[in-house]
Amino acid sequence: MSNADEQPGPSAAGALAHRVPDLGALELLLAVARLGSLGGAARELGITQPAASSRIRSMERQLGVALVDRSPRGSRLTDAGALVTDWARRIVEAAEAFDVGAQALRVRRDSRLRVAASMTIAEYLLPGWLLALRAQRPDTAVSLHAGNSTVVAERLLSDEADLGFVEGLSVPSGLDSAVIAHDRLIVVASPTHAWARRRRPLAAGELATTPLILREKGSGTRQVLDAALGGLARPLIELSSTTAVKAAAVSGAGPAVLSELAVGEELAMRRLVRVPVDGVALARDLRAVWPTGHRPTGPARDLLSLTRG
Repeated sequence: MSNADEQPGPSAAGALAHRVPDLGALELLLAVARLGSLGGAARELGITQPAASSRIRSMERQLGVALVDRSPRGSRLTDAGALVTDWARRIVEAAEAFDVGAQALRVRRDSRLRVAASMTIAEYLLPGWLLALRAQRPDTAVSLHAGNSTVVAERLLSDEADLGFVEGLSVPSGLDSAVIAHDRLIVVASPTHAWARRRRPLAAGELATTPLILREKGSGTRQVLDAALGGLARPLIELSSTTAVKAAAVSGAGPAVLSELAVGEELAMRRLVRVPVDGVALARDLRAVWPTGHRPTGPARDLLSLTRG
């Protein structure tokens, strides 16, 4: 194949940035053409006249032609300068169109935020974070989908959410994460339940053999409990929300395992009683999650920063 048939490689394409003046220099040349004065062009662009002269000389060296004739009466374009100015105008107009388009994309991105969160975080932490976000971004419309940790991962991976929050022991496959808080599960029961009058902590074996009011499989709460009990947790009732589990426990239906975040008021009002447990690891991390390699931007980034405040 002859040299004439060869296509320019990546190095040739990359050299374009070194051969073509930057936008700032082209805008300066257009201002000189419009105003007929290097000093006037410098003032319009907010730079000093020596800086403007230096930029014009640098552009002339880069292109290998004289662009501006300078005299006490002002500055005028050379014939080559007039031709380059016509090309520069088209480049600057294209750059302005590019900027308008990019701004429109940012506005569209920033106009909405789709959040998916597991139940405990959605009910007890996100309201405060979203209130703070609204103060920062009053024009951003926020939608929240609450579900278990498995559902959160599915929504993120199918591009139905911009940022997620989960409570399980591990990060779902395909997601990156950051720990934003720590939580502990506790065993609670109605004051009328026999466990409320216990003087000794529950052993792991007794907890594992007692039917409990539990969250459904796939929830972060259930993952932690199953891991702590070796998968032996016995459901008396399986419910799909923390609020429902709590209401069933308050009614006396049976003991439950819930986040400390969820039962503060019920413990303070003695509608529920905390039951001590020995030998069971019920601590967990709360995490923000997003698709691997796609760090949150815009409103999602701002919400993530608020969770660490």
